[in-house]
Amino acid sequence: MHLEQLRPILRARKPVFVDKPLAASLVDVLRMQALAREAGVPMFCSSSLRFGAGTVAVRGGSLGPVRTAETYSPVHLEPTHPDLYWYGIHGCESLYAVMGTGCRTVRRGLTDDAKIEVVGDWGDGRRGVFREENGKTRKGYGGVATGAQGSAPVGTYDGYDPLLAEVIAFFRTGRAPVPEEETLELYTFMSAADESKRDRKSTRLNSSHTDISRMPSSA
Repeated sequence: MHLEQLRPILRARKPVFVDKPLAASLVDVLRMQALAREAGVPMFCSSSLRFGAGTVAVRGGSLGPVRTAETYSPVHLEPTHPDLYWYGIHGCESLYAVMGTGCRTVRRGLTDDAKIEVVGDWGDGRRGVFREENGKTRKGYGGVATGAQGSAPVGTYDGYDPLLAEVIAFFRTGRAPVPEEETLELYTFMSAADESKRDRKSTRLNSSHTDISRMPSSA
């Protein structure tokens, strides 16, 4: 319902924070971003996990340029949304918070314990992996990032307050803390994972690759 809920807010020209997921399809993500841009109204959407202390530190350069990152979170499927939009978005957003944009291909398969696994190739040896949590070795929310200066935990849930602080600052300044293009690529990444699943049924790291650059770029 977010697309229709957004329209009167844009007419009122009010900065708007949209809780995740931004929309139920990549097409609606594109439409919402285009409408906000055309109205000149600042908008952003984010999981609270993006603003966990460890994730913020790594994004700020504590490890130097990040070469690899692996994150995990629960994945509760909702039939009206692409698989990862509904809850896997938490771990995927943590992944993008430290990897940034530039993913080239996406491959979806299954882990050894039959959980969702999505591998992204950022090129030049950079690699990001999202896995569904399993309640054991990957319990809840978390992950690890590796850069030139070592490795550090990322993707932990530090409560809702860090996100609320960013929302308040956004309302006061009109400056979104998450770039529009990063949000778009995040949702493209999750949609590409569904494309990979459709191209070939999920098998352990044998799913087909989806070229993220071939996903829709305009509505």
